[in-house]
Amino acid sequence: MRFALTDEQARLADAVRSILEAECPPAAVRSAGRSADASVAGLWDTLLATGVPGMAAPAEYGGLDMGPCELVPVLEELGRAACPEPVAGHAAVAIPVLARWAPEPLAARWLGSAVSGEVLLAAGSPVDDLVVAARRADLLVLCRNAEVHAVPADQATCSDQPSVDPARRAALVDWAPGKSTLVADDPEAVAEVLDRGALAAAAEAVGVARRLLETTVAYVSERRQFGRPVGANQAVKHSCADVAIAVEFARPVVAMAAWSMAKGRSPTDGGTVSGDVSMAKALASDAVDRACRSALQCHGAIGYTVEHDLQLWLKRGWALSATWGDAAHHRRRLAQLLGLV
Repeated sequence: MRFALTDEQARLADAVRSILEAECPPAAVRSAGRSADASVAGLWDTLLATGVPGMAAPAEYGGLDMGPCELVPVLEELGRAACPEPVAGHAAVAIPVLARWAPEPLAARWLGSAVSGEVLLAAGSPVDDLVVAARRADLLVLCRNAEVHAVPADQATCSDQPSVDPARRAALVDWAPGKSTLVADDPEAVAEVLDRGALAAAAEAVGVARRLLETTVAYVSERRQFGRPVGANQAVKHSCADVAIAVEFARPVVAMAAWSMAKGRSPTDGGTVSGDVSMAKALASDAVDRACRSALQCHGAIGYTVEHDLQLWLKRGWALSATWGDAAHHRRRLAQLLGLV
C-alpha cells in the first residue's frame, strides 16, 4: 500500500497546476462569478485538450481509463486554484458512474461525447438538494430513492439558487422519472454516486485549505505591527500550525480513500469504500473549515472585503465543506457503517 504520488501522477498534477496558473488566476475566478454560466473563457477547452475531463472514462470511449488515485491530485489542484469549471461532477462522478452502471445504449450515446467535450455532464448528490452546473449540463445524473437516473437537460427544470460562491453556480432540479433513463435500481449505485462525489469534494477542499494556508503564511510574514511581522506573535503561529496539522492529517486519508475506491475494498478486507470516503470527507471538511477561520482571523478586517482575493477561497472552502455531506453527516454515516448506531 503506497499513498505517495507516482511520478506520472505528480507530473499530471504539475501540468494541471501550470495550466491553472496561466489561465485561471484570481481575476479570472472573479470574472467567472459575474458571468452568465460561471465559466472561464477557454479554460474548459484547454482542459479537454489535456484529457482531464475524460480521465476516468474507459479507453473504448476515448478516455484515459484512469482511476481515483489519478483524479485526486488533479482535483486538489483545481481546488487550489478555485477553478469554476465543473470538472468534479463531469469527470469524477458522472462519467465513472455511467461507465459502470449504465446500459450499453446509454453509455454509448453519452460517454464518447462527454470525453470529446461535445456534451457536459453534471451529477447530483443523494444527500444535497442542489446540483452544481445543472443549467450548463446536457445530461444530469440524479438519484431518487434507491435509483440512479440519467436526465437529459431538456427534460429537467432548473431553478437557480443563491450561493455563497458565485463562481460555483448551483440549481434545484425538477424532473419526472418518465422523462429519464434508469441507470441503476440498486442502493449500491446510489452509494457509489455519493462516494465519488464526496471524495471529489474532499480532494478539492484539501486544495483550497492548502491555498488558504499558503496565502495566510505569506500575509502574516509581510504584515507588520509595532515594528515586527504579525506572524511573530505566538497566537498567529499556533493558528497556522493547527491548520497545517489538519491539512496534513486530511490529505493522506483522502489519498487512502482514493486507493480504497480503486481497489474496491469490501468488509472482508477490513473496511469499506464508503467508510474510507466518509472518513476522508469528514477530515477534509474539518480542515478547510479551520483553514477558512484561521485565514479570516489572521488577515483581520481586510479578509472581510470582496476586494481582497482571500474571499474567493473562503467562499469555495465553505461551499465544499458542506456539499456532498458535511463533516457531521459523514461521521454519522461512518458510525452506521461500523454498527455503532
